[in-house]
Amino acid sequence: MTQTSTTLATGSTMTPENRSLMMRANRVLGAGLVEHNLVKIEDLEKANERLLEIIATNQSRQATVLGVLAYELKVIREEDVLQHLVESEGLGLVDLRGYEPPDDTKKGLDLDACWATWSVPFDQEEDFTFIATAYYMSQAVRTYWEKRFNGPILWFGTTLEGVAEHLDRLGSPTSSKAPFPTAGAPASAPAAPVATAAAPAAAAPAVQVPAVRSA
Repeated sequence: MTQTSTTLATGSTMTPENRSLMMRANRVLGAGLVEHNLVKIEDLEKANERLLEIIATNQSRQATVLGVLAYELKVIREEDVLQHLVESEGLGLVDLRGYEPPDDTKKGLDLDACWATWSVPFDQEEDFTFIATAYYMSQAVRTYWEKRFNGPILWFGTTLEGVAEHLDRLGSPTSSKAPFPTAGAPASAPAAPVATAAAPAAAAPAVQVPAVRSA
């Protein structure tokens, strides 16, 4: 993952609470990846060391253990994580490009919490809130957002890139460009939500992540 001055913030305004949330989100995600045999413990240990280095530089939007594993260590692919969630959890997938959250969703939205959890609410229908996340495997992330909204949540899987680009469009003060490569596919309608007994799981589309561009 190439880090350049155009993709990184020079500092972080993240509150101590959101910083703690970011640490929990990454810790629990890493444990989940190991538990489901998606990464090896030794690779996670290397990624955690790198994550601490990134956090120490106050580059909060780069602080993702999944990003380190996928784009620096290259020991996992995001599409493999999404495929696992589709097959094991019945999770639907969504392409966030072209979505503009309704005003009720954007009102009071803590963008730093979105960066900390790699998740973003992107739509509402009646009492339901639709949240896209690259960190569904982190129970800490799901718990945070479930406490944030009173009504039920429909979860969708997406990539780090998808979350980053969506947050950029919402005017995140952290940076102006996504830190991950852009797939370039056209926007599409959301996939089915988390499957229940009455709703079959959505099929996982192929997720193509091109090589990281050099500085």
